[in-house]
Amino acid sequence: MLSDPASLGNLPQDSLESLFDPEFWRSRHELQAVSGGRGAAWFIASGERQWALRHYRRGGFIARLSEDGYVWAGEDRVRAFAEWRLLEVLTQRGLPVPKPIAARYSRAGLCYRCDLITQRIVGAEPLSAVLARGVLAESLWCAVGACVARLHGAGVEHADLNAHNILLDSQGVVSVIDFDRSRLRGRGAWSSRNLRRLRRSLAKTTHGLPPDRYSQRTWLWFMAGYLAAPGES
Repeated sequence: MLSDPASLGNLPQDSLESLFDPEFWRSRHELQAVSGGRGAAWFIASGERQWALRHYRRGGFIARLSEDGYVWAGEDRVRAFAEWRLLEVLTQRGLPVPKPIAARYSRAGLCYRCDLITQRIVGAEPLSAVLARGVLAESLWCAVGACVARLHGAGVEHADLNAHNILLDSQGVVSVIDFDRSRLRGRGAWSSRNLRRLRRSLAKTTHGLPPDRYSQRTWLWFMAGYLAAPGES
């Protein structure tokens, strides 16, 4: 297991495995909500602890064979551990991502399953939900662009940059979540591919909504924020 001792506080060692069990939190009346999406994710409210717990699940055709089992290729290749380590680096750099709390895996023969706990970004909601509800101001489109630019400038290739993984809070603060399979890279064409992926997601997410929710003009606002953002050192 990987963990941040400061975030876990005085939890006894024999209860650490229970942190990854939704029923443990449910029995304490601290399982606050269940989020949608392919994976299994829960919000945990435990005093000052505001966490998000995610159990890794497969998508696509392979999920018909095994919904949450991954082929064992060594501890360094465990997906929850890779995401935990990346988030640890990014939070130390002050980037707008959730702080990693703990990660674990359980192995059975040639397969393993894994879970990740991160700090919940309280009061934030997905860009997709914001657009479904109303129009996003030009300044917020620019802020979203600047946030993505910061990650790209730091060499972060997000494996699934879409309208569901970009969060906004009521103060207009933007953050990005779900870094499974993401990685640090040198400059290259991957950043343009990332932007094209996001653009397709925005078009799909807003299909059938009023045209002012997402258009060529709003994308230009996004790109204005993206291009104006200072690069990371």
